[in-house]
Amino acid sequence: MTMFLDVRLSAVGGELASEVSVNEGSNIGDYAGLALNDLLAAIRGQHVLIVSHGFNVNRADGIASLSNWANLLRLPPSSVFVGLLWPGDSIWAHGLDYPDEPKVADDAGALIGPFIDANFTNAASVSFASHSLGARVVLSTISQMSLSVRRLMLMAGAIDDNCLNTEFEAAAARIGAVSALSSKKDEVLSAAFPLGNFFAGIIAAGHPWWRAAIGHCGPVATWPSNFQAPFEIPDNWNYQHGDYLHIDTPPVPSIAIPIDVPPNGSPEPSSGVTGWTEVFSSAFVSTRFQ
Repeated sequence: MTMFLDVRLSAVGGELASEVSVNEGSNIGDYAGLALNDLLAAIRGQHVLIVSHGFNVNRADGIASLSNWANLLRLPPSSVFVGLLWPGDSIWAHGLDYPDEPKVADDAGALIGPFIDANFTNAASVSFASHSLGARVVLSTISQMSLSVRRLMLMAGAIDDNCLNTEFEAAAARIGAVSALSSKKDEVLSAAFPLGNFFAGIIAAGHPWWRAAIGHCGPVATWPSNFQAPFEIPDNWNYQHGDYLHIDTPPVPSIAIPIDVPPNGSPEPSSGVTGWTEVFSSAFVSTRFQ
């Protein structure tokens, strides 16, 4: 069973909840409340990894994808996985409303950050990983925290490529090490994200007119001193936006750790195994979490 922090008000769409709820489960059928004291006991003295899904993900899909992916991770002893559910589908309209989603992500972070500060003080450490627009959720969360953050891993980050040097520079500077996974073959981030950001520059104050996504080409050349390379998945792998997390039950892990991103042109790892892409992403995060 996976533990979750949940800031959704509804199972599909809906508003952001007014407070963080604590739950556990592996699918919507056995998803149930968990006493806060049980969460506190589970994380006491543990290295906690909190992982957020991206946008256009309802509660059931978030539970399934995060639970399945958690089973692929090879975390060291004294580690605990916690999934993070947020209403990234609250105003989804096939990408046309993407410019409004960052506000939902920011508001989610403003709710989660103080909760972690209040309840995770007995953890050995706190780290984060994310997929897609979950990057903004976790960076917003970190910006609201006073507790230190040990690791941050951004997979297919649907957030500006200069976010670690501008909007979230102060938050990034308080993290022990920052990693990213990006793919130039990610069709969502190569098209929808810049288009969405273009409109966001008109609609929402503070957004640039046009930026690439950090999950497409990686961060801008001037990296923070705590950023860990390499980050760019080989083009010949044709790694897509949905390849990092899957809703279906994952295959048996077949990629050993430690593992890092190989040079462009390298052969696919375990290419004969269905679902190898999420095995790779979990192995990468497991390695960078060490």
